Amino acid sequence: MTTSNSSEVPAPLADYIEAANAGMIEPALASFSETAVVQDEGGEYCGHVAIRDWIKETVGKYQFRVTPLAVHKSGDHVVVQCQVGGSFPGSPVQLDFDTVVSGGKISHLSIR
Repeated sequence: MTTSNSSEVPAPLADYIEAANAGMIEPALASFSETAVVQDEGGEYCGHVAIRDWIKETVGKYQFRVTPLAVHKSGDHVVVQCQVGGSFPGSPVQLDFDTVVSGGKISHLSIR
Protein backbone atom coordinates (compact mmCIF):
# COMPACT_ATOMS: atom_id res chain seq x y z
CA MET A 1 0.00 0.00 0.00
CA THR A 2 1.32 3.44 -0.86
CA THR A 3 0.26 6.68 0.77
CA SER A 4 0.23 10.12 -0.80
CA ASN A 5 -1.26 13.50 -0.12
CA SER A 6 -4.82 14.54 -0.86
CA SER A 7 -3.82 16.21 -4.15
CA GLU A 8 -3.68 12.72 -5.71
CA VAL A 9 -7.40 11.96 -5.33
CA PRO A 10 -8.52 10.16 -8.52
CA ALA A 11 -10.13 12.70 -10.88
CA PRO A 12 -13.61 11.09 -10.95
CA LEU A 13 -13.75 11.01 -7.13
CA ALA A 14 -12.48 14.60 -6.92
CA ASP A 15 -15.21 15.62 -9.40
CA TYR A 16 -17.86 13.75 -7.37
CA ILE A 17 -16.72 15.40 -4.12
CA GLU A 18 -16.68 18.88 -5.67
CA ALA A 19 -20.16 18.48 -7.18
CA ALA A 20 -21.67 16.83 -4.08
CA ASN A 21 -20.20 19.54 -1.83
CA ALA A 22 -21.97 22.09 -4.04
CA GLY A 23 -25.23 20.11 -3.97
CA MET A 24 -25.10 19.48 -7.74
CA ILE A 25 -26.69 16.07 -8.28
CA GLU A 26 -26.26 15.52 -12.03
CA PRO A 27 -22.58 16.56 -12.14
CA ALA A 28 -21.95 14.31 -9.12
CA LEU A 29 -23.70 11.42 -10.89
CA ALA A 30 -21.60 11.99 -14.04
CA SER A 31 -18.55 10.78 -12.08
CA PHE A 32 -19.98 7.23 -11.92
CA SER A 33 -20.11 4.54 -14.60
CA GLU A 34 -23.56 3.36 -15.71
CA THR A 35 -23.09 0.10 -13.78
CA ALA A 36 -21.35 1.53 -10.71
CA VAL A 37 -22.03 0.26 -7.20
CA VAL A 38 -22.05 2.47 -4.10
CA GLN A 39 -22.07 1.12 -0.55
CA ASP A 40 -22.92 3.61 2.18
CA GLU A 41 -24.64 3.46 5.59
CA GLY A 42 -25.44 -0.24 5.18
CA GLY A 43 -27.11 0.24 1.79
CA GLU A 44 -26.00 -0.76 -1.69
CA TYR A 45 -26.92 1.34 -4.73
CA CYS A 46 -26.42 -0.17 -8.19
CA GLY A 47 -26.58 1.80 -11.44
CA HIS A 48 -27.32 5.43 -12.25
CA VAL A 49 -30.96 5.51 -11.12
CA ALA A 50 -30.19 4.18 -7.63
CA ILE A 51 -27.01 6.26 -7.31
CA ARG A 52 -28.86 9.45 -8.35
CA ASP A 53 -31.45 8.75 -5.63
CA TRP A 54 -28.66 8.12 -3.08
CA ILE A 55 -26.88 11.38 -3.99
CA LYS A 56 -30.15 13.34 -3.83
CA GLU A 57 -31.05 11.86 -0.45
CA THR A 58 -27.65 12.33 1.19
CA VAL A 59 -27.15 15.88 -0.14
CA GLY A 60 -30.62 16.90 1.06
CA LYS A 61 -30.49 15.09 4.38
CA TYR A 62 -26.98 15.94 5.57
CA GLN A 63 -25.86 19.13 3.73
CA PHE A 64 -22.38 17.62 3.99
CA ARG A 65 -18.94 18.84 3.04
CA VAL A 66 -16.20 16.33 2.22
CA THR A 67 -12.53 17.26 2.61
CA PRO A 68 -9.92 14.74 1.40
CA LEU A 69 -7.05 14.27 3.86
CA ALA A 70 -4.89 11.43 2.52
CA VAL A 71 -4.78 8.91 -0.31
CA HIS A 72 -3.79 5.25 0.06
CA LYS A 73 -3.34 3.05 -3.02
CA SER A 74 -3.61 -0.73 -2.89
CA GLY A 75 -3.90 -2.62 -6.17
CA ASP A 76 -6.87 -1.28 -8.14
CA HIS A 77 -8.35 0.33 -5.01
CA VAL A 78 -7.70 3.90 -3.97
CA VAL A 79 -8.79 4.68 -0.41
CA VAL A 80 -9.24 8.38 0.23
CA GLN A 81 -9.39 9.30 3.89
CA CYS A 82 -11.82 12.21 4.26
CA GLN A 83 -13.26 14.48 6.89
CA VAL A 84 -17.02 14.75 6.43
CA GLY A 85 -18.96 17.49 8.18
CA GLY A 86 -22.65 18.22 7.93
CA SER A 87 -26.01 18.20 9.69
CA PHE A 88 -25.68 14.84 11.41
CA PRO A 89 -24.81 13.73 14.96
CA GLY A 90 -21.10 13.52 15.69
CA SER A 91 -20.14 15.81 12.80
CA PRO A 92 -17.43 16.02 11.63
CA VAL A 93 -16.34 12.41 11.18
CA GLN A 94 -13.47 10.75 9.39
CA LEU A 95 -14.52 8.27 6.69
CA ASP A 96 -12.69 6.19 4.09
CA PHE A 97 -13.89 6.44 0.49
CA ASP A 98 -12.70 3.11 -0.98
CA THR A 99 -12.83 3.68 -4.72
CA VAL A 100 -12.26 1.69 -7.90
CA VAL A 101 -12.00 3.70 -11.13
CA SER A 102 -12.49 2.09 -14.55
CA GLY A 103 -12.57 3.89 -17.87
CA GLY A 104 -12.32 7.30 -16.22
CA LYS A 105 -15.42 6.75 -14.04
CA ILE A 106 -16.05 5.46 -10.53
CA SER A 107 -17.11 1.82 -10.85
CA HIS A 108 -17.23 1.10 -7.12
CA LEU A 109 -17.39 3.34 -4.05
CA SER A 110 -17.60 2.07 -0.50
CA ILE A 111 -17.88 4.71 2.23
CA ARG A 112 -17.01 3.48 5.70
